[in-house]
Amino acid sequence: MPIVSWLVIGLVSGLFASKIVNRSGTGIIVDIVLGIVGATCASAFFSAFGVLGYTGLNIYSLVISTIGSVVLLTIFHVFLEKHMLDKKLSADPFG
Repeated sequence: MPIVSWLVIGLVSGLFASKIVNRSGTGIIVDIVLGIVGATCASAFFSAFGVLGYTGLNIYSLVISTIGSVVLLTIFHVFLEKHMLDKKLSADPFG
């Protein structure tokens, strides 16, 4: 049961983070994966500083997970946009 609640929190926090960061979903699979990874990272980060991380299927865990997901999704978009910009700049229309 804890794995199911962890997946649900990750999914919901990923969807919230997606709407906060770029107002449209990146894709359901990417949202789920980034939500779960962000939730895990945020839980570990908060636990390292003596604050409770993931505590189960509740609002507190959703807030902590959403914070982690927003940070992770922001980093993801920065690298994605940089990659796309580099790709556009490297394309030579006259070559």
